[in-house]
Amino acid sequence: MGQFDDRVERQRLLLEAEEWSKTIKCIHVHSCTSMAYENDDTIKELEKNGTVTDTEFNSGLIYRRRQGKLVHTFGLELKGDELIDSFVRHT
Repeated sequence: MGQFDDRVERQRLLLEAEEWSKTIKCIHVHSCTSMAYENDDTIKELEKNGTVTDTEFNSGLIYRRRQGKLVHTFGLELKGDELIDSFVRHT
């Protein structure tokens, strides 16, 4: 029975980490063009259209909205062992 303890523990952590990844890490309401994740296209779009709300999730994704409408997604979603490692470090 003990031969599967590591697998069971990893699956338990993965399920907890997946739930944690859906929670909001922070929210920025801004019109800055100097965010670390900006690119040329998003900078031009910001300069043209103004203020946005960036919602960063524990998964590593950032959703950019303007007036409630999703206009851009930044980042790479953590999965598997990388997600577990981030979860363990932050909890």
